[in-house]
Amino acid sequence: MTSSGKSTNKPSERNGLSKATGPLGSAWSRAFKANSQWDDKEEFLDVIYWGRQALGIFAGVIWGLLPLRGFIGLLLFILVNAGLVYIYFSSFQCVDEEEYGGAWELTKEGFMTSFAGFLHRPKSQTRIYSSNTIVKRLINCC
Repeated sequence: MTSSGKSTNKPSERNGLSKATGPLGSAWSRAFKANSQWDDKEEFLDVIYWGRQALGIFAGVIWGLLPLRGFIGLLLFILVNAGLVYIYFSSFQCVDEEEYGGAWELTKEGFMTSFAGFLHRPKSQTRIYSSNTIVKRLINCC
């Protein structure tokens, strides 16, 4: 605080960002760099959580276009999702799993919300699927 009563902290410092991390933070740059050092455990868990959300939505679109449905589609999503996350933290980032509560804790981080994103079907995807079904039925009918 200065004598005029105004704070000398910059807005980025007041919001919890330091000069070292910058406005976007270095967590995302470390997320794509192998064997990164993760001083803050919460940052690494956030990277896993949000990466898994993107994976869930991406897989949902791909599964909808293929179309993979039913038990096989759900099982395949679970295996791909858990497998990619496990490979990411054990082989790519090489973190000590025990620091985070074990491999199971890291593997299940954000899984249910990723699963919800996977199951969500946008109206545009439903229309594509419906129009493809109609065309297939017309071709098979005639």
